[in-house]
Amino acid sequence: MPTTTVTAKVDGLRLGDIAWLRRDGFGLDSITLARYRELGRTRFLDEQLASGDDSLPPQVAAQIQNLTVISTPLGQQLAEYQERAQQFKQMSDSPAKEAAKKAFQLYRRDIYQQAAQAEMLHAIYGGDQLKEQLVWFWLNHFSVYAEKGPVRLFTADYEEHVIRPHALGKFKDLVMATLQSPAMLVFLDNVHNVKDKTNENYARELMELHTLGVNSGYSQQDVQQLMRILTGAGLLPAKPAARRNLFARARPGLVRDGLFVFNPNQHDFGDKSFLGHALQGTGYDEIAQAVDLIVRQPACAHFISQQLATYFIADQPSASLVDAMASTFQRTDGDIAAVMRTMLLSPEAAAVDGHKFKDPMRFLVSAMRLTYDGQPIPNAVPLVNWLRQMGEPLYGRITPDGWPLDSASWTGSGQMSKRFDFAGVIGSGRNRLFVDNSDPVLPGASANPPRDAPALRDSALYRDAIAQGLSTATNNALSQAKSPMEWNTFLLSSPDFNYR
Repeated sequence: MPTTTVTAKVDGLRLGDIAWLRRDGFGLDSITLARYRELGRTRFLDEQLASGDDSLPPQVAAQIQNLTVISTPLGQQLAEYQERAQQFKQMSDSPAKEAAKKAFQLYRRDIYQQAAQAEMLHAIYGGDQLKEQLVWFWLNHFSVYAEKGPVRLFTADYEEHVIRPHALGKFKDLVMATLQSPAMLVFLDNVHNVKDKTNENYARELMELHTLGVNSGYSQQDVQQLMRILTGAGLLPAKPAARRNLFARARPGLVRDGLFVFNPNQHDFGDKSFLGHALQGTGYDEIAQAVDLIVRQPACAHFISQQLATYFIADQPSASLVDAMASTFQRTDGDIAAVMRTMLLSPEAAAVDGHKFKDPMRFLVSAMRLTYDGQPIPNAVPLVNWLRQMGEPLYGRITPDGWPLDSASWTGSGQMSKRFDFAGVIGSGRNRLFVDNSDPVLPGASANPPRDAPALRDSALYRDAIAQGLSTATNNALSQAKSPMEWNTFLLSSPDFNYR
């Protein structure tokens, strides 16, 4: 799609600047606009790519830190989870077991809810919005499904200590971090991939979905060879006796990092031939060598660049943009920040005629950022529930391909109806976002206590970032709104807000 030259300005910002900011971050708020005005596009971008701003409002930071899934060491959480599961399973059939079953289900649900809340709060309030979008993008690209076994227990750690620290680093380091994460090891079954009893599930998806893309030239033999390379990469045994036995009997070459363990006793030490290269059976080093071979393939550079451009720029990004990004990827040894810089300094990144429809995560986060403009909320549970009802729950994709990136997947009538409903809920102020979720709802009281609708129409943020870019149709609809709540609903559900 051709780039439009824009001359109109909004309080010192061209409409192309607003379009660029809407691609760079989840959504606009006053702090973002002020910082952009101060620095200009290139310095603003470079500041984000330095990845130094994981800042959050103090109330939000404390809220996240108070979540058990964040504040409690992962090993301790796993021990408690397994103890609860074992106690429940060992009970004989009785009313007590049914009660214990329900309690365990609530415990599992709470683990998921906490992990999802942490990510939602980061996305809405994170100081580096480009990084926040990349965290979500990589969580979706290296997708895990919370409902499988104990995967939900690992999702908060996956976001906080696997994806977030590597979101703007070297792609190889990100792949290695996901490879060693308990969430991925369990979800794609590499915990079951051991010598003489192999499982090729993760090896296949590592190449097809995570790095090279389908039809990129690798063979079934490459999948099987990578499977052999990955044998022995799994989790530390949960029981202390099993751990002691592992450490006492393992042959040289055991590697441990948190809950990840490479057990040489379970590794196939035979020599391999992978992607046209001979690899000697040395143990853990084979994994790093194989990942290095994968990410140096031109197909990897092109596949990752295509995925990034599809998410950030357009459903069908130009071949020239993808090629430029892929060239940067190869020249910089997979430096994600450098690839993003190439993409975001391209003319396409500032085009005002974009027709990229927001997926539910982008819609929800951008609506919150615009409507409440940095005001902290004490209760993020409704956000998690709304996202699930719109069909894109965090850690909720059953298949490992992640939620779709194209607009067509999110523009059905059912999706639009839900989106209109939640635009009303967000814009009404009558929700539990500002009520501590631990507070009980008293008999006779409303679950959504009265609260004035946000004065979005009168805000400087609306005036500076939204008003001048609205279509005639949207302005006509807004002029017919009979209340602030209805006006907010019309704006948040309008095509102008939902396309970027």
